[in-house]
Amino acid sequence: MMGAMVSEETRTASSTTMRGPAAATDASPASGTRAWTTRLIVLGIVLAALNLRPAITSLGALLEEVRDGLGMSGSVAGVLTSVPPLCFAVFGVMAPRLARRFGPGAVVCAGMVAITAGLLIRPYAGSTPAFLVASALALMGIAVSNVLMPVIVKRWFPDRVGTMTGLYSMALALGTSTAAAVTVPLTDALGGNWQSGLAVWAALAAAAVLPWIPFVRDRRAPSAEAPARERVPALRITRSRTAWALAVFFGLQATAAYITMGWMAQIFRDAGVPASTAGLLLAVTMVMGVPLAFVIPRVATRLPHQGPIALVLGVCGLAGYAGLYFAPAAGAWAWAVLLGISNCAFPLALTMVGMRARTGAGVAQLSAFAQSTGYLISIPGPLLVGVLYQHSGGWGLPIALMTALMIPQMAMGVLAGRNRTVEEEAAR
Repeated sequence: MMGAMVSEETRTASSTTMRGPAAATDASPASGTRAWTTRLIVLGIVLAALNLRPAITSLGALLEEVRDGLGMSGSVAGVLTSVPPLCFAVFGVMAPRLARRFGPGAVVCAGMVAITAGLLIRPYAGSTPAFLVASALALMGIAVSNVLMPVIVKRWFPDRVGTMTGLYSMALALGTSTAAAVTVPLTDALGGNWQSGLAVWAALAAAAVLPWIPFVRDRRAPSAEAPARERVPALRITRSRTAWALAVFFGLQATAAYITMGWMAQIFRDAGVPASTAGLLLAVTMVMGVPLAFVIPRVATRLPHQGPIALVLGVCGLAGYAGLYFAPAAGAWAWAVLLGISNCAFPLALTMVGMRARTGAGVAQLSAFAQSTGYLISIPGPLLVGVLYQHSGGWGLPIALMTALMIPQMAMGVLAGRNRTVEEEAAR
């Protein structure tokens, strides 16, 4: 698959972006160099995407062991589950400025180094504060890479945004589900030591550093390759209704995803489903994102309006929540599949980030704004679900909240899916 895409991408790049003697023949040294560079950037994108969630899902799999090992209180553990979106919001804002100064490739490379260091340090930190600081280091690397992935795609693959967004979304989903599924067996294989079970993921992050090293000295800003007539000053992104719609859509889909990851297994267990089966159901929900994360962006880029996809995903979510309320155990597998489909609003949001801006600079600003604002919006959701569950003694109110949040998510998806760009709106 990668070879076919690179070959096709190379042909597209040769016919549309190369100029002068280097474009005179496909057999020229410049053409061969560009082909290898393209292959390297594809490899870098895939490896980076694989590392954007294991720091979170591997910890979730071993949270009880980590709490016991560090003497962590339940309230601190609850705060720990809200740290990822907070870090994504705070550090993600920095990504465009860093990319303008150092180049996006250098920032992503530094992000992979930060993930590696954080994952390697935190299991052996020895105290809860040090564990949190090391986790924040890894999450900082994830945050800037999160924001810059759409920028990298827009810059290197302007004619293949859907395909490449699908590729890295699929890799991201694969990394998420794999870390959740294999962290406990890996820990058992390593002698049952939770520290080794968490630290092993640093090896994958270290591998992701290597493809980005050749791009460290590429200091061009995200808009450096755009024609002069397309270069624009920093946008007043908050003036764009599309940017706000995309930010709220991103935040609400993230809220739904974090609620699902944090609470769905418990809903099934409280309904009488065995713990092992509940874990499998959660894994099914997460695995659904692997194939669909590749398909949805490719379909989205072929449509003039992405709103219908947001509606279909929302309807699947509503059906899944209805099932959890009326027959959580009887139709458990169906609800897991439906919620897995609904959670694929994430790759749709990433695709729309790349489509709602004309230039690399616009994508960088939009990606930072939508993701940072969106992750801030997502922070209270999982905590509120826990509060409602604790005080009501059941899942009726939490599921009602999830259902209610899906309605504005669908509406914002329709607004964000309209065929317009933030440059047009911010200039008005």
